[in-house]
Amino acid sequence: MSTPAFFDLQVNGYGGVDFNQDDLTADALHRACERVEADGVAGILATIITDNLERMTRRLAALVRLREQDPLAKRVIAGLHIEGPFISPVKGYVGAHPADAVRRANADEMKRLLDAGGGLTRLVTLAPEVDDGAKVTRMLAKQGVCVSAGHTDASLVDLRAAIDAGLTLFTHLGNGCPMEMNRHDNIIQRALSLCDRLRIMFIADGVHVPYVALRNYIRLCGTERSIVVSDAVAPAGLGPGRYTLGRWDLLIGDDMVARAPDGSHFVGSAMTMQQAYANLTGPVGLSPAEATRLTRDNPMRAIGLKD
Repeated sequence: MSTPAFFDLQVNGYGGVDFNQDDLTADALHRACERVEADGVAGILATIITDNLERMTRRLAALVRLREQDPLAKRVIAGLHIEGPFISPVKGYVGAHPADAVRRANADEMKRLLDAGGGLTRLVTLAPEVDDGAKVTRMLAKQGVCVSAGHTDASLVDLRAAIDAGLTLFTHLGNGCPMEMNRHDNIIQRALSLCDRLRIMFIADGVHVPYVALRNYIRLCGTERSIVVSDAVAPAGLGPGRYTLGRWDLLIGDDMVARAPDGSHFVGSAMTMQQAYANLTGPVGLSPAEATRLTRDNPMRAIGLKD
């Protein structure tokens, strides 16, 4: 049986191409989009992560410019996802993002990023606890940009206030947080307690979230409010091996997980969405229709591309 044409809300790079590199070329972007499409993905949000504002704005502007020049890139890249820099600076929650570039949310700086994105920004991930009064969340929501909580240790009070201001998603639940937390009062439990008001995104490689936990989370959230993303980095689609990604020397194993050199945390995934779909219909135990919902329908609905 054929698999659906997937839609992925979080792609940092693909096929050996890093969307966060400063010297991204038209040829490289075209190759990445060819590989994305060949792997059964109809559309993605190209994701730019935390760095200083000048680098982030340059990278966003480069993506916009190169996409505009290439019909394939325009077809595959449905928009942009800005992940950071307004996230938690606390170790564990900051994940692989450079802590020295993390900052409190600021409307003027957010506007600079949006302007560099040329109207293509569809999703912003931020930590509600660094968004005073949920001002940036409210500003984004009013402009039709979806806001997701991520790399956060927000309290229930902060999460509820952010939801009231327009927060609608949670980014890669179970990741962007420390390996060890309070066993009951932690960000995973807080987010799950609000899953009737948030769509929850997961990385379904069985390692970022073990299958037993992923089954529980999806059962609680329901397949209508769960979304699967790849969180793909440049080696995605190339298979196991050793790769260089910015300052990281990455070893991609058979599990398709990118790990920091010291093994302390993950640096995204090299999993394809085809593999995620197979995991959902295999170890997770979803039906093909349910897996399609998580890998195509729900992500498109979350950013307004599907009723």
